[in-house]
Amino acid sequence: MEGARFDWSRRGFVRSLAAGSALMPALVRQVAAADHGSASDPLTTRPPHFTPRATRMIFLYFSGGVSHVDAWDPKPRLFADHGKPMTVDDPAAKAIGAYTSGFVKRPKWAFRKRGRSGIEVSDLFPRIAECVDDIALVRSMHTSHQNHYNATLGIHTGSFTFARPSMGSWVSYGLGTENANLPSYVVLAPHAPYAGAQVWASDFLPACHQGTRVIPGAEPLPNLTRRGRSERVQALELASLRQWNREHLAARAGDPLLAARLRSFETAFGMQMEAPEAFDFSRESDATLALYGLQRGQTTGYGWQCLAARRLVERGVRFVELIDAGSSDNWDSHGNMAEHGPRAEATDRPVAGLLRDLKDRGLLAETLVVWATEFGRTPFSKDADNGGREHHAWAFSCWLAGGGVRPGIVHGETDEHGWKVVRDPVHVHDFHATILHLLGMDHSRLTYRHAGRDFRLTDVEGKVVQALLS
Repeated sequence: MEGARFDWSRRGFVRSLAAGSALMPALVRQVAAADHGSASDPLTTRPPHFTPRATRMIFLYFSGGVSHVDAWDPKPRLFADHGKPMTVDDPAAKAIGAYTSGFVKRPKWAFRKRGRSGIEVSDLFPRIAECVDDIALVRSMHTSHQNHYNATLGIHTGSFTFARPSMGSWVSYGLGTENANLPSYVVLAPHAPYAGAQVWASDFLPACHQGTRVIPGAEPLPNLTRRGRSERVQALELASLRQWNREHLAARAGDPLLAARLRSFETAFGMQMEAPEAFDFSRESDATLALYGLQRGQTTGYGWQCLAARRLVERGVRFVELIDAGSSDNWDSHGNMAEHGPRAEATDRPVAGLLRDLKDRGLLAETLVVWATEFGRTPFSKDADNGGREHHAWAFSCWLAGGGVRPGIVHGETDEHGWKVVRDPVHVHDFHATILHLLGMDHSRLTYRHAGRDFRLTDVEGKVVQALLS
């Protein structure tokens, strides 16, 4: 009842002479956020299952399969055995058609001990390597599929075959948003990755939890310009529309899908007020722009994505994903590992800058930063004169920083050639369980009833990797 009185009084206020005053922008924001915090709002801020280590997350996803043995996992035997034939007798790998033989290939970049922790990282990512004391490096990742589409789906949704809600959608569903005028889940992606929009889809979760894709450029979010004649007219229209929507929803017994759809409309209006400012870097200092490798006025590039991510989490966006490349022209270096070089050069400074910027602003402690790729690459080439590496699901590397992560550690180990995990394996389901735990959620309790069963991000598996927690 209080909500209904509040709504009518708001309509009266908006229709008053104040609607034409300097107070108008604030009133418009209030119209957009009027129901935020109420039980009827599917994006209302929700309490976590337990005290979280992190309240928000930035997911750095590198598409195509970054080579762990060229970047994060040093293997001296690859140098010693370079050019020698190698065959792995593994029935499970053979059963799915994985690459099990070839000619050993040495890494293209030298590994060096970095920071106080002395963790070895290659020269492929020299600036991220300088931040290694803030990172928990997982060298024992493995996944359940070696094809790009399926592995990409898996690292994002926990499902390798069927469409399921993305990790960002689950986080939005579990925790809601801190800013009613911006989406809870934003995806910064210049190109569509393998698996396309399913990477950020909400699937059977309410539609308001799906990711909002932002394409870097002069107009990262199109259609934000008001079509009405004035803010006053638009506010009047929206106040009336909102009341009709509430009545429509009430007549349908609080249909959650309808509520989510209506909430999406209101978020879209709120974005008109706040999104332009969030993507306006004009007030950032020259020093900050340089940290990300940006020129003033630049609106593209991975540096732009990283700075936008920092600005979005500052403004209450719960989950931000950055996708560096699409389903072509990515890290899939079958023919020549040298292709990793320019990709690393374009992303190394921005990622290191993001970590430093978050830390300097006191944001890293509550912001979980995750770097991941869908799988690794084989320690060998399929032919003796081939300069590339093949897909590899049996071992790869990812890392986490901030938000309750134990810094300056290495977790897990692969064999002497980097082909298979030999200590402390971390499956994608374990990775997801750990991420949710850091955000204050028990992965086994974060469920949604659909088609007669309870679904969750980790399916029926997953365990929290306690060694990664501070």
